[in-house]
Amino acid sequence: MSEETKSLNFIEHIIEEDLRNGLEKEALRFRFPPEPNGYLHIGHTKAIGISFGLGEKYQAPVNLRFDDTNPAKEEQEYVDAIKRDIAWLGYQWANELYSSDYFQQLYDWAVALIKEGKAYVDSQSSEAMAEQKGTPTQPGVDGPYRNRSIEENLDLFQRMKAGEFPEGSHVLRAKIDMQHPNMLMRDPLMYRILKKSHHRTGNDWCIYPMYDWTHGESDYMEQISHSLCSLEFKPHRELYDWFKEQVYKYQPEALPMLPKQREFARLNLSYTIMSKRKLLKLVEQGVVSGWDDPRMPTISGLRRRGYTPDSIRQFIDKVGVAKRDNVIDVSLLEFCIREDLNKTAPRVMAVLDPVKLVITNYPEGQEEWLEAENNQEDESAGFRKVPFSRELYIEKDDFKEEASSKFFRLKLGGEVRLKNAYIIKAEGVVKDADGNVTEIHATYSEDTEKKVKGTLHWVSIKHAIKAEVREYDRLFLDEAPDSHADKDFMEFINPESLKIIDAFVEPSLLEAKVGERFQFQRLGYFNVDDDSTSEKLVFNKTVGLRDTWAKQAPKNNENQPAKKQNQQSNRPAIEQIKSYGKKYDRMKDDERVKAKSEIQELAQNVSYSDVEPLFGTSAKKVGTRIITMITLGVLLNNGLERNSEINDFIAKALDDKNDLLVAEAKAL
Repeated sequence: MSEETKSLNFIEHIIEEDLRNGLEKEALRFRFPPEPNGYLHIGHTKAIGISFGLGEKYQAPVNLRFDDTNPAKEEQEYVDAIKRDIAWLGYQWANELYSSDYFQQLYDWAVALIKEGKAYVDSQSSEAMAEQKGTPTQPGVDGPYRNRSIEENLDLFQRMKAGEFPEGSHVLRAKIDMQHPNMLMRDPLMYRILKKSHHRTGNDWCIYPMYDWTHGESDYMEQISHSLCSLEFKPHRELYDWFKEQVYKYQPEALPMLPKQREFARLNLSYTIMSKRKLLKLVEQGVVSGWDDPRMPTISGLRRRGYTPDSIRQFIDKVGVAKRDNVIDVSLLEFCIREDLNKTAPRVMAVLDPVKLVITNYPEGQEEWLEAENNQEDESAGFRKVPFSRELYIEKDDFKEEASSKFFRLKLGGEVRLKNAYIIKAEGVVKDADGNVTEIHATYSEDTEKKVKGTLHWVSIKHAIKAEVREYDRLFLDEAPDSHADKDFMEFINPESLKIIDAFVEPSLLEAKVGERFQFQRLGYFNVDDDSTSEKLVFNKTVGLRDTWAKQAPKNNENQPAKKQNQQSNRPAIEQIKSYGKKYDRMKDDERVKAKSEIQELAQNVSYSDVEPLFGTSAKKVGTRIITMITLGVLLNNGLERNSEINDFIAKALDDKNDLLVAEAKAL
């Protein structure tokens, strides 16, 4: 077996087998069939990626077909949003189609099935039909209308179409087998009366086809070769095949291809709701501002929050194509956007929780414009000028009157470097009546070559631009908010999912355009929100520089003996970090993301003196070198100043052959 064959997923194996068995490559055709009853969410991106990805791989057409058979829930707004989202992800469809295009053909085929005695009109209540259908362990029983004459069925069905009957009075059912082991084969519904205006056909129809009847026949009419859907449709495959086999005889020459349905595991994400019905509830009840609220898992919401198409496509690639349902940690999605934005986002300075810093020996009224690198990951990004003056804002958390040696930021008597500027020393503070520090007084030194351990970001007060920052967190506090039988998913809403912050940013951001993405140095990645104007800048927090949920999320240690847990927690943080090094480079993507988050959390309790001895780790121990790089990243983010040893360690990693190590080094 070749390396290429080994790398194929199971769907590609099916297609390759079909091609070997005589299917012409030119006959390959795929489709993505959303129902326009809501916005697409992150779960749909897997189905989109699979179908359009196969189209790209085999240079085969992919149809975008809207399964619009329920006018009570479907709207043109959703059609437009779906098209916009798929195009934004970078995919192109061959044909834009609608199941409503086929309403007449579906009706004609239904009449043909009635004439063959394979469909009938049932006039019972839905409750009576459900009772007769039986259970998975108990066969169904025939209803009183199952053996109506063909003439009566034709007459009733035509009158249903003509609008003579009220909703719920009649349905059309396929006549298959009420004792069939698969309950979906027990005379499934084909049509119901629904007197609602359709977004495309208006009031032309008052009977609408059911999904199972519409979906497979639409695939057949479009001559789809492989109908790909998620695992919940696997029991439907038998009915899918039955319907297509019934209509095949009507046009075998014009429509020779019988589609093949195959199922893959759907994408489930932790801390996330994937039901469009439940997402609509969030919108309707005002929990979020709309379908594109940046807390929503919709593609529109992710786009507004600052996610990129490449990050989502990379995420789908990492998730892969599986046959079994599983839950993917949302940290993997956040990891992908961090990786992407690290390469592309310009670095700027912003202060979200300011405290005033006065440099007492800097001349009053003087200002300088200092050179700052835009992105060390992109040589073509160039430099910009940032203004410096006597009075600055820094983050409140970046100053303590007294602190331990593990605190690499500013403390009384201590020195730090101001990013792109001078080294300062804290000399004193001014406090309010409650004892809160309102001003820090410091002196600066023009000796910028001096070695110090910390580096802080800052903004000149004189030049600072006020901006609104919307700091988003996960919308739900529970890992599986809709999995509790005794609780409503709304009970797990995170009340702190949105914080509005009045921040100060450097003046270069006055030119920022809606949608542009930036790294606020040492804080995270942010983008310009749709609400932003020339008078008021509004930024959304896309993601932090590291996973802050690692500390909050309870670890599942139920299977570990209590003694072992205590031993682990009592071990020094650096020793716990080192234990990851033995297998870090051999972990699966989702395992690695979780391990990285745990390392980053442990690194909060590590000093530079703990990490520096690991710089000389043997090249063979690449896992240890990677976890050292991750730990170092946290220390640098917390203000640790780079020195020659750090620069040498990073430089050697950049020349390494291990992609994981190189990626972590590039991130620094």
